[in-house]
This record gives sequence, structure tokens and C-alpha cells, in this order.
Amino acid sequence: MRQLTALDAQFLSVESATTAAHVAGVAVFDPSSSPSGILTREALLTLLRERLHLAAPLRMRLADVPFGLDRPYWIDDPDVDLGAHVHETTLPAPGGEGELAAYVADVHARRLDRSRPLWEAHLIDGLAGGRVALYMKVHHCAIDGVTGSEILTALLDPSPQPRLVKAPASPSPAPPQPPGLLAMLAGAITRTIVQPVEALCSLARAAADLDAIPVLSALPDARLVAQAARALAGDPRRLPEMPPLAAPRTPFNGPISAARAVAFGSVPLAEVRRVARAFGMGPNDVVMTLCASALRRWLLAHDALPDRPLVAAVPVALRAAAASPGTADGTADGRVGNRISAMITPLATDVARPGERLAAVRAALGAAKRRFAVSHRSWLDDVCAMVPNAFAALATPLVFRLAGVAGAGVNLVVSNVPGPRRPLYLCGARMLSYHPLSVVTDATGGISITCASYDDRLDFGVVVCPTRVPDVWSVTGHLREAMDELVALLDDPSRDEAPDDASPRDGLGHDPAPAVRQTAQEKQREERENEKREDMVPA
Repeated sequence: MRQLTALDAQFLSVESATTAAHVAGVAVFDPSSSPSGILTREALLTLLRERLHLAAPLRMRLADVPFGLDRPYWIDDPDVDLGAHVHETTLPAPGGEGELAAYVADVHARRLDRSRPLWEAHLIDGLAGGRVALYMKVHHCAIDGVTGSEILTALLDPSPQPRLVKAPASPSPAPPQPPGLLAMLAGAITRTIVQPVEALCSLARAAADLDAIPVLSALPDARLVAQAARALAGDPRRLPEMPPLAAPRTPFNGPISAARAVAFGSVPLAEVRRVARAFGMGPNDVVMTLCASALRRWLLAHDALPDRPLVAAVPVALRAAAASPGTADGTADGRVGNRISAMITPLATDVARPGERLAAVRAALGAAKRRFAVSHRSWLDDVCAMVPNAFAALATPLVFRLAGVAGAGVNLVVSNVPGPRRPLYLCGARMLSYHPLSVVTDATGGISITCASYDDRLDFGVVVCPTRVPDVWSVTGHLREAMDELVALLDDPSRDEAPDDASPRDGLGHDPAPAVRQTAQEKQREERENEKREDMVPA
């Protein structure tokens, strides 16, 4: 039994009539590789019963403190009713991506039942070609990117033959009971007494990174205040400066509705790696450039391209995976909750030429990584810890709504999950693709883009509020066009001489390709550095 952190509780508080705060994924399977040739709900339920002890977030439920005076507690639920969590449906004909996306969007828009462990799984039959899909969502207060990946790999196998998973060595002890009413109230009173001190400590830590926090970085003299806070804390270093982080207004930003729309897309992972190697950068740099180019194309098509770059939040995991994917103890340590932060970076959507855009995204992301590596990584927790839980539960939805009306601190969230490079199987059915899906809110924009590498693919999942982005499938189309654009630039750098539009912001008339070309020695050096960098993992 443990209490939610301030950040975990914030993911509960942010939910409202128009916002659901769970993360999810859509996996598509070919059941012909399984012994029975089918993937059934009964087989999935059997698998979950055998491996539930490997996935702590799937067996934990909330115990609320009376009147919301303090953050809830996690308690182990040994009698999870799996039948209430696992659903099955059949898509209408022809069972294509459109029908799958429509069903997933409807389920993704619904909030989870907080009286049970905070997850659902939907087995989806009727896909064209005899394929089957599995949509699974877990509340963000229970998992971050690392624990989400561990849950997935705990359920999947490296071959069509399911691996043997050892049961717990000894019978599990009786689960601890939730604290009694008096104990909860005593804890709430204690936290109320110490909360002002904790808030001041959090404020001091957050002030040291004031120039790297959305919205706050736009305050007058934010950099000077951050330097002064670091000096008072005994850290006189001049940290790497952040580029301007003022997010422009776009159609993506503003109050959202309760509806959701989703779209899926993929690009060959070999093409991403080829571009990364050729220009001496990491795959994450290429992924961010793809997102920048796709968003620029969408904004151009809707006559809404701002003259400043969009600003994205990039979630980053602060802990490593517990064990190798697919091992029997992947999540057996009982970890639940979030250990994450976020990097904030411009996306160079204002740069017209593909080569210049690639170089600009790489430079901005590199600056964000350097700053993140030497700064306090806890600013997200610190901001959440400043607000008492009872107040946060009431005020957070309103604050997020006002942020959407007044202008968001970021335009969207972009996440990239490094995944397995070999095929994986569920009950013997081969996983063909895996498209992660994230959260949209009033404050972070009506669109989120998440991608995961798997086997030889980079699979994208795009979630939008349809009142903000009515044509979600055009975004995934633009991602594919952006990949083609980079490959064409790689094969023929002279193609970059022409901008992708006739905007007056095209810059100088020279070929910018040399800005991303490097010598062989520089490429080798940066490739070694990129290998050492932590991959970005979504929240």
C-alpha cells in the first residue's frame, strides 16, 4: 500500500467532462500463427490470470481519502474481476482502418471506472484479412512509459509458443487493508500542516528552472530569476540557455470537447535510421522533424501557419526498465505510478526548407537535452506539489480550461517509445503493429502524436479533439509525406533548394543542405554520443 504522488494525483485531478487522462495502445495481430488459428477473449483472459502478478498496475485500485482532503492510496486487489475489464466486439464491414479508428476513438473518449483497477482491454474482431486488434488503456496515474512498456512485454512472447511464467514462489500474503478513516484523516491533517513547507521547497526548486517551464518561461526576466534561484541554492552555474518557448496560437489550441478522433500511420524504421546516420543525428531528431513537417503541412493547408515555431512537450522517463522485455519479472516489483518529467522544445514549423528544418529541429532538441541533463528534472513534480490535493481536485479542470482559452503553454505533446526490434506474439498470434495513443487537454492542445518502434516499423498514433482537428487522417498522411521528403533530400540534396511553400518566410535563397552535412569524423563522433543518450519515453 502506498500513497499517490502529487504528480500521480494530478492526472486524476485533470479529468473533467471533456478530458480523460489515460494512455493506451492499439496492437494489430495475425492469429494465423497461433496453434488454434484464432485469438479469443477466453485465451486472453487465461493469459491475464497467469501473468497478472507481473503487472502491478492491473491489480491495484484506489482508496480515496474522505472529502478529498489528501491524495488517494493504492491498494492491491487480489480478486480482480477480469471479465469486467476485458471486452470483445466485432467491427462492421469492411473492417478497415477507418472502422477500427472509429471504434477506438469512441472507447478512448470514455473515462475509466475509478471503483475498479484503472484499466480496460478490448479485443476487436472483424478486421480485414482475418486480423484481430487489441486496444488497451490504463490510467496515467498508474503508469508512465516504462511501466506501460513492461506491462505490454509481460503479456507478449518472443515466439508463437507462449513462454512458461513461474507463479509467485510462495502464496501471496493477505493484501494490506486500506487505512481506516481516522488514519486517513490524521495523515491528511499532518500533510496540511507540512504542505506549506513542502510547497516552498518545491517553489525554490522550480524557480531554478523557471526559464524552461511552459508559461512561466514567458514571464519577464524569467532567465534572471532562474539564475538568482540557482545562486541562492548554492549552484552558481550558468546553465545552457533555452530558446524562446512562447507557443503561438494555432487551431490546435483552445477549449476541447469530449469527443475524440484517432488515426494510425507507419513509416519504415530503416528509412528513419538511414536519415539519422547520414546526417549524424539520433532517430529521435528525425522523429521530431517528421512531426514538425507534418504539422507545418497541416497548418499550411488550413491557412493557419504561425510565424513562430510550434512548441512541444516531450515526456522523458526518469527511471530505467526493471528487467529485459519478456522476462518473467518485468513488473513483478510492484512499481506503479509515474517517474517522469518533460523537455520543452520548439519544432521549427516556421522553417520552409526541409534541410534547414531538419537542422533546426536537431539544434533545438540538442539544446533541450543539454539543459535537461544538468537541471532539476523534478519541475513537473514540484509544480504539482505546490497545490494542496483538496484544492487541486476542484481547481485543475478550471485552470486547464482557462489555459486553453487564454493560450496554452505548449501546442502539443509528442512522445517516442523505443520498442522491441523482433516480432512478438500474443497467445501465439503475431503482432503486426503497435500504435500508442495519449492524452489531449485544454492546456496541452487538441492533438497529441505518439510513436513506437517495433520490428522494422515506426508506428504512429494520433489523438485529436475533432472540433480542433476535423481531418485527423490528413496528419498521418503528412507524416508519410514528411518521410518521403527526407529520403528525397538524402538521395538528392539539391531538392532542398526549393521551399515547400511560397511563404515570405522562406529565408535566404541559398542551398541550406550544408547545414546538415557533416564530415565522416563528425558523424562517427555524434553517432557514439547518440548511442549514449537516453531514449525519450512517453508519459
